[in-house]
Amino acid sequence: MLSLLMVTLFLLSSCFSAGGGSPLSEGLWLLKTEFALHLYRSAASERNGTNFVISPASVSLSLEILQFGARGNTGWELASALGYSVQDPRVREFLHAVYTALHNSSQGIGMELACTLFMQTGTPLSPCFVEQVSWWTNSSLAPANFREPNSTATEVSRGSPRQSTGKGKPSPQSGEAGTVSSWLSIVSTMTFQSTWQRRFSSMASQTMPFTCAHGLVLQVPTMHLVAEVSYGQFQDAAGHRVDALELLYLGSTASLFLMLPQDKNTPLDCIEPHLTARAIRLWATRLKRTRVDVFLPRFRIQISLILKSILRSWGIADLFDPLKANLKGISGQDGFYVSEATHKAKMELSEEGTRSSAATAVLLLRRSRTPVFKADRPFIFLLREHSTGFVFNIGRVSNPLD
Repeated sequence: MLSLLMVTLFLLSSCFSAGGGSPLSEGLWLLKTEFALHLYRSAASERNGTNFVISPASVSLSLEILQFGARGNTGWELASALGYSVQDPRVREFLHAVYTALHNSSQGIGMELACTLFMQTGTPLSPCFVEQVSWWTNSSLAPANFREPNSTATEVSRGSPRQSTGKGKPSPQSGEAGTVSSWLSIVSTMTFQSTWQRRFSSMASQTMPFTCAHGLVLQVPTMHLVAEVSYGQFQDAAGHRVDALELLYLGSTASLFLMLPQDKNTPLDCIEPHLTARAIRLWATRLKRTRVDVFLPRFRIQISLILKSILRSWGIADLFDPLKANLKGISGQDGFYVSEATHKAKMELSEEGTRSSAATAVLLLRRSRTPVFKADRPFIFLLREHSTGFVFNIGRVSNPLD
């Protein structure tokens, strides 16, 4: 893992040396996509054969905020996991511009990327740290009473800050340094509800068979669309053939990038290990606009998980150790460490006024000479910012009814 991290850091350094906005954009895109794939594999491996979604954008946002306060080896571990550091002004300015643009362009499409750092009430805070968090995208500091675990757990699980850094910023104040006030808890959230640019026809929706990973065949509500979309057929490094499809959401800000094994007997766990940032980049740029018959099951996935074990396996150990964590940038004092890191992600795909119409869909499938993308078996999806490829969510659908 360390060698991979050194390679990614070298890649980013090379991009900076090349100069210009394009190399920096390309380098960070590759690093963030590799981070997304690595996070997906690490978190999904324990949920084999089940629906899964995680927001790498939200998780990386959490680690970026912690970088503002991290020093020494703690800061190095965070930078190594991400492949970059927001302490570098070139990275900081670029990401801030990207996040600001994403936040402004996402208004009205049901997307929210947020991060809240819960801190013991009375914790002294560095004005510089407060300013940096306030400046970062949709992030906030919120007070919590860790002396009352039940009430604090409720606050943290909701991920709803009572006090944001935008208004009513917590100001530096005296506290009990080195005691329970040293606890921190960080919560990242990503929610998305789709609004298609080209809506699926409610009249063409029907119940269709879906073959799960272990051969179980279910009848699932399936949406249907015949439209000109971005479509392509590719081959991964192991020779598996993959159908790729990109569907735009309203406003063309976000898109859903779908990957479906062409061979019905090829499980996703044969495809997933061979997905790389460069492969996805190549496939996305080689998609062709063509008229496609699209069959896509409706699904809703909601995940809540603890990130601590995953981040520790990546080498982020000091952050959670009360004796080793170096977060002096938060208040200028020793003793701060992260007690928990929780992540929530939710994604829903649907169309309004769903109604079954099997005969119409079957006729379209039989008569159409256009390519067919029929997601009647497990598939992988990436929810991305359309123009940059910035990954909001990554996940898989193994059973649309779960």
